[in-house]
Amino acid sequence: MSKRVYEIAKELDLDTKEVIGRLNAAGIEVKNHFASIEDPDYERVFGGGNGRSGAGEAPRKGGKGRQKKRRRVVIDASATNRGPRGGSAAPRPSRERAREEAPAGREPETAEGPVRVEPGATVRDLGEALGVPPTRIIQILMGLGEMKTVTQTLSTEEIELVAEELGRKVEVGVVEEPAPEEVGPGDSPEDLVEKPPVITVMGHVDHGKTSLLDRIRRTNVVSGEAGGITQHIGAYQVEQDGRRITFIDTPGHEAFTEMRARGARVTDIVVLVVAADDGVMPQTEEAIEHARAAGVPIVVAINKIDVPNANPDRVMGELAERGLTPEQWGGETVTVPVSAKTGEGIDDLLENILVVAELEELRANPKAPASGYVIESRLDPGRGPVATLLLSRGTLHRGDVVLAGTAYGRVRAMFDHNGQRIKEAGPGTPVEILGLSGVPEAGTRFEVVENERTARSRAQQAEERLRRQELAQSGPRRTTLEELLGEGGAQELNLVVKADVAGSVEALKEALAKLSTDEVRVNVVRSGVGAVTDSDIMLASASGGIVIGFNVRPTNTAKQVAEREGVEIRTYDVIYKVIEEIEAAMKGMLAPETAEQETATAEVRATFRVPNVGTVAGCYVTSGEIRRNNRVRVVRDGTVVYDGQIASLKRFKDDVRTVREGFECGVGIENFNDVKEGDVLEFYEVVEVPR
Repeated sequence: MSKRVYEIAKELDLDTKEVIGRLNAAGIEVKNHFASIEDPDYERVFGGGNGRSGAGEAPRKGGKGRQKKRRRVVIDASATNRGPRGGSAAPRPSRERAREEAPAGREPETAEGPVRVEPGATVRDLGEALGVPPTRIIQILMGLGEMKTVTQTLSTEEIELVAEELGRKVEVGVVEEPAPEEVGPGDSPEDLVEKPPVITVMGHVDHGKTSLLDRIRRTNVVSGEAGGITQHIGAYQVEQDGRRITFIDTPGHEAFTEMRARGARVTDIVVLVVAADDGVMPQTEEAIEHARAAGVPIVVAINKIDVPNANPDRVMGELAERGLTPEQWGGETVTVPVSAKTGEGIDDLLENILVVAELEELRANPKAPASGYVIESRLDPGRGPVATLLLSRGTLHRGDVVLAGTAYGRVRAMFDHNGQRIKEAGPGTPVEILGLSGVPEAGTRFEVVENERTARSRAQQAEERLRRQELAQSGPRRTTLEELLGEGGAQELNLVVKADVAGSVEALKEALAKLSTDEVRVNVVRSGVGAVTDSDIMLASASGGIVIGFNVRPTNTAKQVAEREGVEIRTYDVIYKVIEEIEAAMKGMLAPETAEQETATAEVRATFRVPNVGTVAGCYVTSGEIRRNNRVRVVRDGTVVYDGQIASLKRFKDDVRTVREGFECGVGIENFNDVKEGDVLEFYEVVEVPR
């Protein structure tokens, strides 16, 4: 057996240059780290695997440098995988000592599970996460034919290959922020107070979710939504018997699945709205799955009981089939018949919500630092970035420093769900704040931090991680030979997506990504909140893409640049139209399918040998019309013996362009002289069929 130089270096924990030097000194000619070394030579030079003894040992270059303490920086991607970060630094040196004292030739054993690494990690980050020097990572990558520096990002495939080479397990994925807790381990019982329940309203489109909230809040939200469809997430509070209830209204269209899922994450109780005349529909089932995944109780509101064809019993039967057996039938699911139109059953619904909330014992500590989720965000032309926050714990005050992902800032103003200025807000309360540095993504966890310097530093770190992840995801794609030849390669439809709120941006990106096929790939090169600007147009021009504006308009400068650059701007106010038009555009980009269209058939009744031409078939046209540019298929006894082009088409001695049914003609077939009497000639043309 034999080993390669880089494998020996890895096994003995030596530099490849040192291994090559020792082999050359022993009279074994080695030119690079891919050279193979036979076992006898290996034994002779390295003495059976002892990297520091044996024949031919040379003093290690930089031997003192090995004892130098390495600087270790803990990155977020692996922090949760190495146990709690205590105040003592003792565990880290002990692991390094164990690595130094481990027998040469094998990796030190570790009881740690898979190490979690963020997408787009650099060579240094991966080395720190795995506890190996970055130079070791670079050596492995060189062995795989990849040249990387310490600060270059790695693709997911490269991270997995390096880990496999080191015999370690990694999980590549975004490290999720810990969910805000209503009750922390350090909270004393006397600090806990009752928290308003957060209710998410879910259900199928057009089953009356927003109308139900409209009735509860005595306002008219539906009229402000395009097509009567909720396009955004809104959070509102109502009072019932002196107790507050927070409602989150989630959009019903399937393109907003991710937004509904986010609603289920922050909620305490799900109100599932099912139309009495329609029953359980696909999005109803999706809502049930989201609520079960979040582990929250479900209260069913059977809406539209006032319509003539309402059948609440059928709805309850369909719910029971899906594991939601109503209380009326001996089950545990609270089911309330209501009518958003007449108001019937609304008070019963609110009372039942409060009863379920009491059973859940929802409590939170209002004295703790505030934390929660960003429910919605947008860029207001007059007020700047505006974010709607839902507090899970603590009390938020005007003047607090808030960190939400890559956005941070001091709360300059705070408003309740009615638009009234307030100075503070407690757990379970939705508030709108001003003062952030940017527009945070909807669904981002937020928290109050000590000062703006800390917030700025952490926001910059989050932005750097996000940039690296985007770089890893949009890195250079491998090009196949077919793509280089222009055959079978996937085309790209590049889009710049701008919308009025972050939730719509996320939902649009999710919906557009699902439209990608093997032949046309939808690529969102930029997305963001706010008006379409000239920089968006220039990016679309550079990428050969189009600009999608959802509930936003281009600036005057952007219009001028778009006209000059020839970039198309499409604006919409309903998400259905975006999906439909992008699908139509994709079909236009697809190469048209081809189909054969038969034009004529003819019988061969005689054959003639023509000098310098070949065999000509004397034919009788039995159907259709032969055209000179047709292709011809020779069929003998039901079997196709040849398929090719017509070389000549004659009537008597004259060349003709067409011959109709019932006439005789002479047909010469290109590169085929074996035509015989009795053969059938099928004439056809290849036509393009648009998709």
